Amino acid sequence: MSSGRVSGTDRRAWAGSCSHPAGCHTGDLPVLASATVGARFWLLIEHSGPWASHLEDCRLPEEVHALIRRAQSLGIRPQLIRRPGHRKPVTGGIHVMVADATAPEPWIAEGVIAGPSDLDMDALVAGVVPESCILVSEPVFLVCTHAKRNACCARIGLPLARSLAEVLPDRIWETSHVGGDRYAANLVCLPHGLYYGSMSQAAAIAAVDAYRSGEVILDRFRGRAGIPEPSQAAEHFVRAHTGELSVGGVAVESSRSDGVTTEVFVRGGDARFRVVVEPMTLTTPCGTACAETVTTYRLVTLDRLTPVRYATPALA
Repeated sequence: MSSGRVSGTDRRAWAGSCSHPAGCHTGDLPVLASATVGARFWLLIEHSGPWASHLEDCRLPEEVHALIRRAQSLGIRPQLIRRPGHRKPVTGGIHVMVADATAPEPWIAEGVIAGPSDLDMDALVAGVVPESCILVSEPVFLVCTHAKRNACCARIGLPLARSLAEVLPDRIWETSHVGGDRYAANLVCLPHGLYYGSMSQAAAIAAVDAYRSGEVILDRFRGRAGIPEPSQAAEHFVRAHTGELSVGGVAVESSRSDGVTTEVFVRGGDARFRVVVEPMTLTTPCGTACAETVTTYRLVTLDRLTPVRYATPALA
């Protein structure tokens, strides 16, 4: 049985297998507007592993596969989770957590179920806590350590998950692929679905502390999952312009695309902003030798509009 430790041989193999552009894992390249667009609702299933490259190929009990299939059919993002360094089989039912990341007040709940019929995922997509789960008040932090999906996630993610677990043992989980291997180590903060990438231990601790205080740190902040990438970029630029760092202090009201350019109306603090963004491709230090290119967004214009006189619901 695996101890959760990374052997010297594995470290050398993983270090030599990275084909990502230089600077992706160190924070030297921008990571903004790269959070997973389709992750509005989340289903976390505790399973100690091993994890295959894709969830459908994992050796899981049939009832867990049924949960995953049902979640995917409803547009819910399923994730396998396990405690850092823990590889003992989970017994006594299926431990799950569910989250609504784009609700006006995002929430997360957990429960232990006997099988798929005990979890009402239709309620989840309707924004209602399933009867088999109870709300939890503390946030949950996921660190991607999915080695079979990409070696960098384990090479960098495993030690990060273990170090964070020493500080918050009950709130940190290793997880399967969250998207954006090039930005390993990746950290996801639930229930809001905030993504951070290229995380060092110090950067991760700062992001965790900020989120527990209801704030965002822009350094290595990939964006808020569940909304389009141009909207993530617009939120980022408004935060950078205004200094508004509270989690709920900035939200997209509407957006409209015209070719590659996107116009986004954003509420930020006590004002509204018209933000225009467009994608751009970066030239990486290693040039064409890299297997990937890096696409990000640039700010075209940012205009302050009228003050906000009433609350406007954010568009998902």
